Amino acid sequence: MHSEAESLLIARCLQGDRQAQHTLYQRYSDAMYNVCYRMLGSEAEAEDALQESFIDIFRRLDSFRAESSLGAWIKRIVINHCLNVFKKRRIRFEEINERAGEVPAEEYQDDEDTVYEVKRVKDAIMRLPDGYRQVLTLYLIEGYDHAEIADILGIQETGSKSQYSRARAKLRALLIEK
Repeated sequence: MHSEAESLLIARCLQGDRQAQHTLYQRYSDAMYNVCYRMLGSEAEAEDALQESFIDIFRRLDSFRAESSLGAWIKRIVINHCLNVFKKRRIRFEEINERAGEVPAEEYQDDEDTVYEVKRVKDAIMRLPDGYRQVLTLYLIEGYDHAEIADILGIQETGSKSQYSRARAKLRALLIEK
């Protein structure tokens, strides 16, 4: 559900009010750029995906039905644009071992005293293979569950869990490197 002010902003955008469109863009563009960058790992691709997303958002704004928040609706469009970039790259997810949904056991113990610098973590995330980074970003940062990620990416839920587990292990290995 959205507020009365948000409803008015949407109505003004639908009427072609450039100032309202600018306001909507300003309100969401920074956060959505961050989503694009975390998923794509490239500033240029993130900027392109963001611009294409907002063109699509303004083109489809009349289909927004307030079944979710405007921000969630916008984020879904942005994520779909990022996924289209991956499809263009013809990304292939690792083959998932078809053993009745078995997820690899985590082979490490969290050290509660280990604190990584934020920049090092961000840099390490950007060094992950695309498939790992997608699942890790959607799960850990964007807050989707594995069933939602499976639906978004068109993979099995067990595949999402496996990719996430492998992404965490790879991320930990990258952070341990000197």
